[in-house]
Amino acid sequence: MTGPDVPQSFALAYVPGVTPGKWVRTWNERLPEVPLTLIQVPAPEAAALVRGRGTDAALLRLPIDRDGLHAIPLYTEVTVVVVPKDHLVAAAEEVSIDDLADDVVLHPLDDTLDWEKLPGQPAIERPATTADAIELVAAGVGLLVVPQSLARLHHRKDLTFRPLTDAPESRVALSWLEDETTDLMEEFIGIVRGRTVNSTRGRGPAPEAQTPKKPKRPDAGGRKPAPAKSAGRRGSGAPKAGKRGKPRRR
Repeated sequence: MTGPDVPQSFALAYVPGVTPGKWVRTWNERLPEVPLTLIQVPAPEAAALVRGRGTDAALLRLPIDRDGLHAIPLYTEVTVVVVPKDHLVAAAEEVSIDDLADDVVLHPLDDTLDWEKLPGQPAIERPATTADAIELVAAGVGLLVVPQSLARLHHRKDLTFRPLTDAPESRVALSWLEDETTDLMEEFIGIVRGRTVNSTRGRGPAPEAQTPKKPKRPDAGGRKPAPAKSAGRRGSGAPKAGKRGKPRRR
């Protein structure tokens, strides 16, 4: 659908650790005339930005308050514990929450993991952000449990991370307002779900070439299509058999 009511731009917010690059490239290939604007937003503010119409959609971390919002889960991340390289945990391939029982585990205010019970020993104060918590880990103040993408985002040479097997996992979702599923929104939904240009339900371009027709199947009576006629001397049908001549006299 096109017309004056269709916006000619699309804004996409995303939280730290989420990498929308591959979807943006696909958007630019399919809709080069519609610019896509990226907005990085702190994880706790992403849902509010969608509700306030500060963005058309957001790639955020669940759980969120879904009142008035659509949310399509896209993938789930491994949870890891970030430690100094000389920590005992660094010698293991993976660890459990029980392995952290005697350690101080930092719990930043922007943490999005859905904890029933926090691991380890609590710190005296909660860091404001994950980035602040990473600095405290490097200073030897405590450990930090985060989605793996955030551990990679805040990578430092003096730190490492290991999978935490029994911790809650982080789910990344695409969210937008319930009453604003526009054509452009449908386009982006199709892109993140992996729909092809032919199957997407938005304004994707039509395919240039048609698919070759398949050979006809047998009809309802089980009859196969008649084979093509072979060319004879008259250009159609098989050559007719010649007349029998009279026997020669001896």
